[in-house]
Amino acid sequence: MSDECVLQEYDDGVLLVTLNRPHKRNAFHDPQWDGLRDALNRARGDDSVAVVVLTGAGEDFSAGQDLSAFSQAGEARVDGNATGFYGCVDAVFACDKPMLAAVKGVAVGGGATLAIACDIVYVGASLRLRLPFVSLGLVPELASSYTLQAAIGRQRAAELFYTAEWVDAERAVEVGMAARAYPDDALLEATLAKAREIAQWPVRSLQATKRTLQNAHAAAIQAARRAEDDGMAMRAGSPENIEAVTAFLQKREPDFRQFREKG
Repeated sequence: MSDECVLQEYDDGVLLVTLNRPHKRNAFHDPQWDGLRDALNRARGDDSVAVVVLTGAGEDFSAGQDLSAFSQAGEARVDGNATGFYGCVDAVFACDKPMLAAVKGVAVGGGATLAIACDIVYVGASLRLRLPFVSLGLVPELASSYTLQAAIGRQRAAELFYTAEWVDAERAVEVGMAARAYPDDALLEATLAKAREIAQWPVRSLQATKRTLQNAHAAAIQAARRAEDDGMAMRAGSPENIEAVTAFLQKREPDFRQFREKG
């Protein structure tokens, strides 16, 4: 298996980008954030690329941030946040080519919000998606506090954020988080087939169409990113966040009651 944590495969207008840390359920550390950023920037700058397909190696899409490297998450970077999580988020929203996601197995945290940021999401029958930010003492990320509401409505989005409950493939399609569900073994080929169908059209027309779709949401996405960054700066490293991460690493349930003020 390749040591690269992000794989790129180009074929006739379609750039397949694979998160490649299957031993970690494709959880993100800085090199994987950087690899995804580089792949998306390549797609944006390469006129031969018409469509990007994101998927995960092995059984899962992505378990989100690798909590074993969590101490690095949310910190300001000496390069002005051009690398790591923040640099990748910039690349996600700057990508002017249609982005399709083939999501099966675990899609948690950043794995879920990355999928939500894509233009079209197809899911496998094994999907187990979760937005665990409140359970980690944190706030949403990757503009998902807006993009999820835009996709499925305010109340459904609030329910998923506030409860941090699991979402399966059937519910993802029902509420509008995904376009269609497929058996796991058919998911990637079905997504690639749709990507090839899209890639037959003029690249510049696809780019212009994506701009028209993005335009209505651009200001709201930027506002969401600012609010999320402010919230994350306050909550990352908070006592509740430390308790959540410590409990995860110790394989126990977190105790948040200790932080409640007595009435």
